Amino acid sequence: MEEAAAAAELKRLQIDILRRISVLESSILPESSSPSLPEDESQTVSRLSAILRSGGVKDFSFKRVAPDYYDWPLESRREVLGASSVDHLCKSIVLVNTQASSNVLDCSDRNNSKYYVVVVQYTARFNADAVKNFLYSLNEGKIPKKRFNLRLAPEETSIELTGFEHNAVTCVGMKTSIPVILDEAIAKLKPDFFWLGGGEIDLKLGVRTSEFLDFVKPFVVPCS
Repeated sequence: MEEAAAAAELKRLQIDILRRISVLESSILPESSSPSLPEDESQTVSRLSAILRSGGVKDFSFKRVAPDYYDWPLESRREVLGASSVDHLCKSIVLVNTQASSNVLDCSDRNNSKYYVVVVQYTARFNADAVKNFLYSLNEGKIPKKRFNLRLAPEETSIELTGFEHNAVTCVGMKTSIPVILDEAIAKLKPDFFWLGGGEIDLKLGVRTSEFLDFVKPFVVPCS
């Protein structure tokens, strides 16, 4: 028992040291004008940056994080990204409508799609029923409510549709044009600059909310 406790404490200390190093590195790097790109600009960063720029998005930033980033508490993640609050830390999840009609197989109809990408805050609890009710209303009640049942898509399906691994999913540059639903709480954040996955597990994307809305054109739904 004592050995297990000592090992756990050592791991905690190691994670804290790595976090502090990341924060220190962030604090001493010279500021650059937006958009901000990591020094080790990858093919993903280049591709997504080009997509964002072509869509009129100018205020965005990519940030490389430590491999154990997801072991950190939200406050530590906020600190290393320079986010305004933990509420500004968001994630993109792929949902599948498990009760869609047999003829609904893809994302060609954004009002009645087989799949949706939902962007929610890490601090929020996703409400699938809110999305169900929204889609029912969006279709003016012409589709029975029982035909909407949004569930987390299997990881292999998410990867196939987006081209991004778990913890790397972003709604920019996906392989498939999946309709996006943005939680209304994110649209109301002040300041209006939030963070989400950046296409690689250790890469995060920060973006100006107003520009994100103009480019992605998501459904803005209170779903948390």
